[in-house]
Amino acid sequence: MCYVRIHMRRYLPLVLLAVLLAAQTTRPRARDIGLAPGVHSPGPLNAITDVAGVRVGHVTLIEGDDVRTGVTAIVPADGNLFQNKVPGAVFVGNAFGKLAGSTQVDELGTIETPIVLTNTLSVGAAMEGAIAYTLSQPGNEHVTSVNALVGETNDSGLNDIRGMHVKPEHVVEAIRSAKGGLVPEGSVGAGTGTRCFGWKGGIGTSSRVSGGYTVGVLVQTNFGGHLTMGGIPVGRELANDAGGGGDGSCMIVVATDAPLTARDLKRLAARAVFGLARTGSSYSNGSGDFAIAFSTAPGARIRQTGSRPASYEALGTDAVSPLFDMALETTEEAVYNSLLQATTVQSKFGAAQAIPIDRLRQILSRGR
Repeated sequence: MCYVRIHMRRYLPLVLLAVLLAAQTTRPRARDIGLAPGVHSPGPLNAITDVAGVRVGHVTLIEGDDVRTGVTAIVPADGNLFQNKVPGAVFVGNAFGKLAGSTQVDELGTIETPIVLTNTLSVGAAMEGAIAYTLSQPGNEHVTSVNALVGETNDSGLNDIRGMHVKPEHVVEAIRSAKGGLVPEGSVGAGTGTRCFGWKGGIGTSSRVSGGYTVGVLVQTNFGGHLTMGGIPVGRELANDAGGGGDGSCMIVVATDAPLTARDLKRLAARAVFGLARTGSSYSNGSGDFAIAFSTAPGARIRQTGSRPASYEALGTDAVSPLFDMALETTEEAVYNSLLQATTVQSKFGAAQAIPIDRLRQILSRGR
């Protein structure tokens, strides 16, 4: 679900919105132009929702000539997540960012709320919304502590970030509207106002299936470096490379149905951050590069058992290497999809152009 809010008192031509949404459906994904990173096969949707039970929801805020932002919610599993937590972990590539709730995830190895992505100054509102949603769930009537997990990137280049237009109700809407199936990508949700490698960035997703397990990744791209696609330095060719000084951030969410402990999920999350290097990320000083990983495997979920011992199942460490490959590949392709699916976004603060597909095809064909 992609919910677009238009504030009519602050005039945005409907024609502009129609063009933006139409372009969103016609731009290609990576495989449509011959980019198929790695050796493992994608899932049926080539999306994080190929991991059974995972749902994604967006709220996109486009208002007047200054608001270009939103919320993306990733719901790891059905049911009451607080009462039936999923094992999870966080890996920090560069800590210039605000990943609220990460310290408790590090300490306990569990995730108990939907994962919410938004802009830097809306982390507080996103936490409030995720907490309100969790408290409203049947069975949580006596809950007095909730660890909301909220990530961000800074979209101030296109958005009135100081206006703090994201509200708790937008977060609740994104969570409640989350669904499986195809995931809208590009200039939607938390990716509405982001830039990547000097071009319009946004939301991207991909998946891999191997050995009976699935790994899916969703990214919110807003970072710089020297854009590389399939090993080809396309950023240099396009002459719009953000360069080594391009600050920003990237939030990565990794889902798998493989039964992993929090320790191995942290290792999986690390590979996702490493996967950004394949796209030319410079991991610059001002770039907050974070990955959140979780497992949906029923036997790995953490149930409330009071003082009684809890049991779980988990792969041995020798069996996780193929999953590491899958995380690297899916992250790379998800970044590509975020760029390819993104549409040009303009505001009074400036413009971020969509990467030119025809020119990109020419460069890739010469480099192969």
